[in-house]
This record gives sequence, structure tokens and C-alpha cells, in this order.
Amino acid sequence: MQHNPASTAGSTPRFYIGVDLVHVPSFSEQLHQVGSRFASGVFSALETRVAKTKPETQRPAHLAGRWAAKEAFIKAWSQALYGRAPIIAPEELDWSEIEIRPDAHGRIQLGLRGRVHRALKECFGPNLPQPQLSISHDGDYAIAQCLLQLPE
Repeated sequence: MQHNPASTAGSTPRFYIGVDLVHVPSFSEQLHQVGSRFASGVFSALETRVAKTKPETQRPAHLAGRWAAKEAFIKAWSQALYGRAPIIAPEELDWSEIEIRPDAHGRIQLGLRGRVHRALKECFGPNLPQPQLSISHDGDYAIAQCLLQLPE
């Protein structure tokens, strides 16, 4: 059965926010652990290619921001499902299906593929919200915010 969070909203748009903060040095350690498949499991081919264009010293911070954005999206989506079980169990989530896509000027947009995209359609129906993202870095931290606005 489809659950449409907007169905109880009347004419008032609904907003859901997710935020995530990543400690870059800890994240870098995880990326560089011998035998770790973390990066290859959570980042898409596009995200990996974009990261490789960055100087090696900046890659962990860049990827930490992308990871924070993915987490922020999941948190915003989870807020839309408040009181209900997740559509995809956390252990079954393919993080690489949540893709942070930059334009030629470095602005980002979230793209969804595969099971994640199908689950979002199941959740919201034909009027999918377009997630809005913002990523920022300061010192040892990367932070991301995601806003989901349900159509009226």
C-alpha cells in the first residue's frame, strides 16, 4: 500500500529536513583502512571520478561532504515517514544509488537510481519531491543539509 505523506497536508506544503555532520579525519581513516571497501560501496562511479579530480589531500573532505549529503537525504526522507517503518531496511540500502551530481560550476543536485528511486516513488507517488542539498566544509568538519518539499 502506498503511503503519501502529502495526503494529509491539505493545501499546505510539507517540508522535511535532514542534517549530517562528518568529522573528516575519522572519515579519512575509514576510507584508508586496509581492506576497506567502504568507498567503493557507498559512492557511485561518477562520485568517484569527480573525487579523483580533486588534489589527493582534499579528497577525504570532498567525499565526507558527499557522505554527509547522502545521510542528510535519508534523514529528511525518514522524517517524512515519521511513525512508520523505513521502506528500505537500513542494512539493505545501496548508498551508491544516492548520487551527488555536480554541475559545471560545482553546484550539486541529488540523483536517485535503482531501488532507492523506486522506493521514493512508492512513498510519494508520481509527484516526487526534488531534494535540495547544501554542503559546507570548515576545518575538520563537513556538514550537509537536505530539504524535501512535498508538492501541494
